[in-house]
Amino acid sequence: MIQLGLIGYPLSHSLSPKIHTAALQACELKGDYSLFPIHPEDKQGLQNLLNQIRAGKIHGLNVTIPHKQNVIEFMDELSPTAKSIGAVNTIYLKDEKLIGDNTDASGFLTDLKNKFDFSAFRLSLSALVLGAGGSARAVVYALLKDGWNVTIASRRPEQAQQLAGAVTGYKLQVASYADIQPSTFNLIVNTTPVGMTPNIHESPLPEALALPASAFVYDLVYNPRETKLVRDARQRGLSAATGLGMLIEQAALAFELWTGENPPRKNLWKAVET
Repeated sequence: MIQLGLIGYPLSHSLSPKIHTAALQACELKGDYSLFPIHPEDKQGLQNLLNQIRAGKIHGLNVTIPHKQNVIEFMDELSPTAKSIGAVNTIYLKDEKLIGDNTDASGFLTDLKNKFDFSAFRLSLSALVLGAGGSARAVVYALLKDGWNVTIASRRPEQAQQLAGAVTGYKLQVASYADIQPSTFNLIVNTTPVGMTPNIHESPLPEALALPASAFVYDLVYNPRETKLVRDARQRGLSAATGLGMLIEQAALAFELWTGENPPRKNLWKAVET
């Protein structure tokens, strides 16, 4: 039996069990996917759970807010991607070493390109990323690697400066919310939890800032299925999407790291849509 799971807090609305159960079934593997809610300050609880991977009782774990950076100190090794991003969302044991990896960046970029056609902007791709946490790190990494000009804005300026300082080999712009001019961007990505259930009437963009007349909007929040940011964008005739596709893509990539099997995406979509 393959034992998989998710570390985070809180986890009551997680769709990961549905996605990975569907992946197990589609690949004809016997196993379970469990939720492990660990309080942000429970460092010992985090270490105890990770020790279960070392002991072979758990074969793989996903990591979500607020532990994507908290788990790093317990890893024996980070993948090049996780090291560059500075955040872990996938953990497994290899050669008796606890490996921290990150499939968020690839999952985000894959879904972004599935959803939107940027061919018209190829020579001047410009993105605004809202937020500077673990998810923002993955998004920024993916966009910079793909040739985008990226600006980040965070309600905590020191966090944005910290992210910018961690990026090497690329030029990353930092802006305050007061200085944001959405009309100058081809893509706006929300990586904050603003707009997530139960606060479904909130938007990460200040009301004084109008959405541009022509841009793509991508909200990593997927609960509710249409966030206020996505709804406002669509009402303006813009193409917009939530992060449900990213969730599925990063889950499938993690599943492949754990099992060697590449689950069919249609089965994973069916699991969350029903």
